[in-house]
Amino acid sequence: MFLKDLILMFLSSLILLICVLVGVAFLTLLERKVLGYIQIRKGPNKVGFLGLVQPFSDAIKLFTKEQTYPFMSNFNLYYFSPVINFFLALFLWICMPFISINLSFNLSMLFFLSVSSLGVYTVMLAGWSSNSNYALLGSLRAVAQTISYEVSLALILLSFLYLILSLNMMDFIKYQENIWFMFLMMPLSFMWVVSSLAETNRTPFDFAEGESELVSGFNVEYSSGGFAMIFLAEYGSILFMSMLCCMLFLGVNLYSLTFFLKLVFVSFFWIWVRGTLPRFRYDKLMYLAWKSYLPVALNYLIFFFSMKMMIFNFFI
Repeated sequence: MFLKDLILMFLSSLILLICVLVGVAFLTLLERKVLGYIQIRKGPNKVGFLGLVQPFSDAIKLFTKEQTYPFMSNFNLYYFSPVINFFLALFLWICMPFISINLSFNLSMLFFLSVSSLGVYTVMLAGWSSNSNYALLGSLRAVAQTISYEVSLALILLSFLYLILSLNMMDFIKYQENIWFMFLMMPLSFMWVVSSLAETNRTPFDFAEGESELVSGFNVEYSSGGFAMIFLAEYGSILFMSMLCCMLFLGVNLYSLTFFLKLVFVSFFWIWVRGTLPRFRYDKLMYLAWKSYLPVALNYLIFFFSMKMMIFNFFI
């Protein structure tokens, strides 16, 4: 019986990851289409009907190109950093709650924080092992940005966790049956979205890939499969953060179609922001994290903690 459960769990995880990869493929297509229309031009529309096969042709092109290796790079670290980065981005999806049999475990939010903070190491090693000044500068900026926003992200998350007093993602669904947390915690929800943008290195916080300043950032020396894996990991984490936004404050029901509609809307918001806002200045990014979001998140945390204690004392 245990073996059958294990096989079923493995198969459902495999199907989830395949669906995530297909979702990532069409997210790239959506991005190119939306950015095209924002810039008053057509997106990809030649390969297949309305360009629907474009992401797959891009994937084939990237993975069949010749791989180049910088002569002075630390080969093993250079080679494995994108692979581990991609693996961690997919590994995050394991904590997505399943109503059917799968790894729906009680500490899923803790798992999310642990795995997402590991992604910093792969970015750092990818930049350092390339032995290029531009790549190293890009990775240093990316690491400084990611660890700065992880602090505010964790503190904002703690306020949400105090409301449900649980680390299980499924409880967010149960507690939001009548009212979404977005209405109860409007400022925190917006702060979470902005911090998520910074965490996933997206415009207006895309300093890791500041093309105008650093050629291309930490992935400048990567080509073919290595670059494709970094690219897939980035878009996989965008989809995951969109899913998490829906879980935390948009009151999803995993049984209904509305969950997927909300997920598509939040993912579209990520792209919309990219087409609208210019890049932030780096010192202002750090100022925002440490002098704006951190104090506000801490104050909200104290507020929700005291409110929960007051309710406990009142009813018990």
